[in-house]
Amino acid sequence: MKSKFWNNIKSMSGLELSTKLGEFQNKLFKLKFRHSTSSVKNPLEIREIRRNVARIKTLIAQKKRESKQDK
Repeated sequence: MKSKFWNNIKSMSGLELSTKLGEFQNKLFKLKFRHSTSSVKNPLEIREIRRNVARIKTLIAQKKRESKQDK
């Protein structure tokens, strides 16, 4: 799963990554809120989303570094 996800996000542009990051952060917030008020079907989904957010942030940082080196 993560290798497919990684390959998909590597091919995205900076704007697409930012949009995807916002979606994941919103989903993570809602899931955490729901988890604190009642039980969630799959609590491991929180971990997976959190890791996906980290992957996207890492990729955004790498792209920023590459663009600074190119200048």
